[in-house]
Amino acid sequence: MPEPLLSRRVFVASGVVASVGVLLGAVPFRPTPGCDHGTGRSDHGPHPTPRPGIDASHVLKPEQLKGSQKAITTFGEVRQIPQIVDGIRCHCGCAKTTGFYSLLSCYEGDGMAQDCHICQGQGRMAFRLHNEGKTLAEIRDAIDARYD
Repeated sequence: MPEPLLSRRVFVASGVVASVGVLLGAVPFRPTPGCDHGTGRSDHGPHPTPRPGIDASHVLKPEQLKGSQKAITTFGEVRQIPQIVDGIRCHCGCAKTTGFYSLLSCYEGDGMAQDCHICQGQGRMAFRLHNEGKTLAEIRDAIDARYD
């Protein structure tokens, strides 16, 4: 009987190596189509101006979310500060997608932020910094330093 081309041990080891590569950033992780997911590109453009009268009425509610408890919590935090989140550019790449205006857009409609760790991270960071009394400009600077 011929030898198998790939032993079970080699197969498992290659899966482990690939997983480590994804975790370390050697292999880009792209679970959501159309997003760069923090590839280090800083060509996403300027931060948007928050729209007058913006509210959280279009941010998905917990019962509309399929994500983890962490995602549900993040959507709740964003719902509390729509005027701040609307003034932040999303760094995952979705800002180039038609219909997207700001990070707030990631939490509306199809709720792309449910599956994107960059959108969620920016939302949590904005909420935390806002609660610490930071201005929108300071929040933008901190997010740029972390995600650009």
